[in-house]
Amino acid sequence: MSTEELPPRESMEFDVVIVGAGPSGLAAAIRLKQLNADLNVVVVEKGSEVGAHILSGAVIDPAGLDKLIPDWREDSDCPLKTQVKDDRFYWMTGGGAIKLPNFIMPPLMDNHHCYIGSLGNVCRWLARKAEALGVEIYPGFAAAEVLYDEQGAVKGIATGDMGIGRDGKPKDSFTRGMELLGKYTLFAEGARGSLTKQLIAKFALDSKSEPPKFGIGLKEVWQIDPAKHQKGMIQHSFGWPLDLKTGGGSFLYHYDDNLVAVGFVVHLNYDDPYLSPFDEFQRFKTHPSIRGTFEGAKRLAYGARAITEGGYQSVPKLSFPGGALIGCAAGFVNVPRIKGVHNAMGTGMLAAEHVAAALAADRANDEIVDYENAWRSSSVGKDLFLVRNVKPLWSKFGTVLGVALGGFDMWCNTLFGASLFGTQSHAKPDRATLDPAKSHAPKNYPKPDGKISFDKLSSVFLSNTNHEEDQPVHLKVADMNLQKTSEHEVFAGPSNRYCPAGVYEWVEEGASPRYQINAQNCVHCKTCDVKDPNGNITWVPPEGGGGPNYEAM
Repeated sequence: MSTEELPPRESMEFDVVIVGAGPSGLAAAIRLKQLNADLNVVVVEKGSEVGAHILSGAVIDPAGLDKLIPDWREDSDCPLKTQVKDDRFYWMTGGGAIKLPNFIMPPLMDNHHCYIGSLGNVCRWLARKAEALGVEIYPGFAAAEVLYDEQGAVKGIATGDMGIGRDGKPKDSFTRGMELLGKYTLFAEGARGSLTKQLIAKFALDSKSEPPKFGIGLKEVWQIDPAKHQKGMIQHSFGWPLDLKTGGGSFLYHYDDNLVAVGFVVHLNYDDPYLSPFDEFQRFKTHPSIRGTFEGAKRLAYGARAITEGGYQSVPKLSFPGGALIGCAAGFVNVPRIKGVHNAMGTGMLAAEHVAAALAADRANDEIVDYENAWRSSSVGKDLFLVRNVKPLWSKFGTVLGVALGGFDMWCNTLFGASLFGTQSHAKPDRATLDPAKSHAPKNYPKPDGKISFDKLSSVFLSNTNHEEDQPVHLKVADMNLQKTSEHEVFAGPSNRYCPAGVYEWVEEGASPRYQINAQNCVHCKTCDVKDPNGNITWVPPEGGGGPNYEAM
């Protein structure tokens, strides 16, 4: 059945359409209803439920919550219960961990006012708050297409068709997607959003910004021995098991009832095609200072997600005719703090305030220029400006000198409001940083023991990932021959290693290896969309409701 033969979509009209029920999308929805209870607001979410696709560390700076819901601490239903009490930083070596004194850390790195918890559960709680105000939330529906009016302005989105077979033909269960039309549409898709990519390209939103930069964050949640639990203790580290050229680090957060969140971040500008972020994470847990925490413990959850790391320089233009980008779709993570929730909520609220003002002036489908003009002077812009050079300095000078210079720069910005380095640039996109395989030696990672370290497939099982098998593969390879001649023959098939879910395999079949895509394993981290050396892989949404079903990440 061709596009022309498909039945027309049904449509629904709203004042504001929001794509994504993460912290920025829900904050925007709530703020719109706080400003004008009569506004008709809808949030569409591709996860099977709100929170199903949410993954974050998460030590949360409460600045966003304090502004949106000032009395959240008194709400017994709010899942944030554990405040940071002990804040530690370590330099890791192969056999030890050197604790860095807190007094050398810039004040903005202090975490004692922050809270530890599950961002997925925070989003579930925010969704209930939004619905109580009259916001409509549609989980299980992936926004698959941006809709434009005759003047080229965004007029809403269309959800994906359901019931299409692997062969691309409608099945008996076929259901046409819906058109959700709005006077304004806010895109809160998170890092590397598929529609956000299209909007950035169509409106040249990145023409005056640096290339976007990303990391991959991997996380597990464990229930540990109560005797080992230190509620309110958080630990960040850098160094081992990564070499001094490869940026990244770890976190360990003790919270709630004997829970520990452990995670590992690898900056995706690494150059070694044999590096496997997943296996580096598993190695990290075997460190002598870490292993004891997890001996005799139970692993409850696993997940992975791309993280925006470009910061101040890489934020694209946020507004365009008919809508705007908010949250991590535009990239507001504070990299050295490993925090983005407060800024995601901040930009959601800021956009909501400008959209509400435009609607009050009887405007529609025009450009909210005031939002674009306001963010850099807002708390979000100020937060990112202070740390703008940390990532570039780390990338240029390596872990030891780069981290030291980044810390010095943060002190200068904090104390004097100026930097000796000006504003550093990001050299190139992450997909362009891999060296040919001949420049590196293969890595022999230790086999998982099934107690502290694990393989990918058993980990994906814990993510509760599920996709309808008989549907088109949502990982689109533009040129399969290029994948063989370059990704495989030049770079030794790095997709098999950078993917944290075992999606990509090169199956050796005689003299002609076959590229196999196990799309059912995909946890929607979108690393492949960032790191493929030729930009040959594009992640698009599968049927709504597919992907991971994180319970408390």
